[in-house]
Amino acid sequence: MIYPKFIKEKDIIGVPAPSDGAKDNKKTNKYNNAKNNIEKLGFNLELSNNLYNSIKGRSSSKNERAQEINEMISNKDIKTILCASGGDFLIEILPYIDFKLIKENPKWIVGFSDPTGILYPITTKYDIATIYGNNFSPFGMEKLHNSQKDLIEILKGNIIEQKNYDKYEDEYQETITGLEYYNLTKKVEWKTLDNKDVNISGRIIGGCLDIISELAGTKYDGIKEFNERYKEDGIIWYFDNCELSMEETIRVLWKLNELEYFKYTKCIIFGRFGSNITYYDYDVKTCLEDSVINELNIPIIYDADISHKSPCLNIINGAYTNLIVKDGKANVSFELK
Repeated sequence: MIYPKFIKEKDIIGVPAPSDGAKDNKKTNKYNNAKNNIEKLGFNLELSNNLYNSIKGRSSSKNERAQEINEMISNKDIKTILCASGGDFLIEILPYIDFKLIKENPKWIVGFSDPTGILYPITTKYDIATIYGNNFSPFGMEKLHNSQKDLIEILKGNIIEQKNYDKYEDEYQETITGLEYYNLTKKVEWKTLDNKDVNISGRIIGGCLDIISELAGTKYDGIKEFNERYKEDGIIWYFDNCELSMEETIRVLWKLNELEYFKYTKCIIFGRFGSNITYYDYDVKTCLEDSVINELNIPIIYDADISHKSPCLNIINGAYTNLIVKDGKANVSFELK
């Protein structure tokens, strides 16, 4: 596994907009405040020219969005890349991304949700670690949560042990300025299907389940090679379900199993589902119990802090990971080997 160089004070962080940009004044306010907050942390920024654009869910054309990333990768002054936000259409840019350039110039690429579309191929196909957990946008809240602070520490090379957060945002509050803090109202509790504790280690990979389901089986999916490279370590999967219904989740997991995603899997982690849509009266637990993964006889964790119901831990895709889940609490630590 290739681990890019860590950043230091005054380094330049590139902020491309490979998905959507700012679609209203509230998002513009948030981006402006994110810039201020990151600069206060001691870093310089190179912002996308399309950061404040939004055209049917896209910051610009697919060619332009891809070229922006290619240019940030080739720019020696930019030390890491933090995607602006999520969206729906990042996958459109993949045919125009210069993956050879990325392989020759590895940098930390960080994103959440739709940016799974670029993080996942980089780690599975090209063996370069990436980070799933925060976009640029959350740095624009009126105050930073520990999730954003933890990401900065990781990017600086302080591979901290992350623990579950205390509370999470079960419902989004109305935004007025765009700078609103998380609406933290529910207690966090990591759960397991068999109600047993988990203490396990392995090579971690995953991201937004909605996007991985689209990439699965395409030329941007390198999981077969990834699995074989790290079969001795065993694989820990994590899935962040944004919008899939319970029934769609069952079908997607069937597909991934047929593609041998879980061939060497030791554990699967599901974040809190972003959507609770069901047509057959499923909840998350019964959905997972009725899916093919329940036949794997491995620990299945759900309601984890890897979720669109914020906050989200920062996961280093490709890292050797030590995971402990006990009494509803969790410890996650990484070894860069």
